[in-house]
Amino acid sequence: MSALVTVSVVSHRQNNLVNQLGGDLERFCGERLPVIVTQNVADPVALNSFALPVEVIVNPAPKGFGANHNAAFRRCRTPFFCVMNPDVRLRADPFPALARALMDERAGVVGPLVRNPAGEVEDSARRFPTVRSLLRKLFVASSGPDYPGQGEAMRVDWIAGMCMLFRTERFAAVGGFDERYFLYYEDVDICRRLQGLGSCVLYEPRVEVVHDARRSSRRDLRMALHHARSLFRYFTSAP
Repeated sequence: MSALVTVSVVSHRQNNLVNQLGGDLERFCGERLPVIVTQNVADPVALNSFALPVEVIVNPAPKGFGANHNAAFRRCRTPFFCVMNPDVRLRADPFPALARALMDERAGVVGPLVRNPAGEVEDSARRFPTVRSLLRKLFVASSGPDYPGQGEAMRVDWIAGMCMLFRTERFAAVGGFDERYFLYYEDVDICRRLQGLGSCVLYEPRVEVVHDARRSSRRDLRMALHHARSLFRYFTSAP
C-alpha cells in the first residue's frame, strides 16, 4: 500500500526531540510513512536511524517556519501533508482519523486535540484574533480553550501549527505558507487564506497528541520581536 501522509519536521538544534518523535512515528504509524526532517540549524546530536523513509534537508542558513515547510512540501508525493513540531509526542497513530476528517473535498486542513505534558487541553483550535481578544488575553485570565475538547470534528477559525494535516492539493492551491512570516501567525494566516478559497478548517478532538510547548517568545527578546512583527503583518494584511 502506498503511503498517504508525508510528515515535515523542522529542527533548531532539537535532534533529541526529533529522535523521540521519530520513535513515536515508527512505533505507531508503521514503516511506510515518509518523514522530511529539515535541519534549520546545525545540531551536534546525531539523528537516529529509523525504519521509516527519512529524508534530511540541511539548510546552509536558517529559514523561517513557512519557508522550511514549503521546501519540504515540494518533495511531498502523498495525498496528505503533515506539519509537525519536534516537541510533539504521540500515544497512538493520529493519521487515519485525521485523514477521514479530510475526506470531504471542501476540507483543507485538520488538527487534533493537543494536551500539555500535565494532561491539560491546550487552546490549539482558536477563533481568529482581534485587537479586543488580544487585549483581553493580555489583561484577563484565560477562560479556557475557544472550542470544546470533545465531540465530533468541527469547523473552527484556525488551528495551531504544532500539528496540521493538509489535503495536499489544498495546500498547493493556497500557495503554502506565506514566507513573509518568519515565525508566528503563519498558521493563522494560512487557515484564513484556505477559507478565502472556500476550504474549511477542522478540529478533531477525538484525536490527541501531546505538546511540550517551549513558549520562546515569552523569554527571548528576539522571538518576542518576531511575534510582534508577525502580529502587525497579520492585521495589516487582513482582508
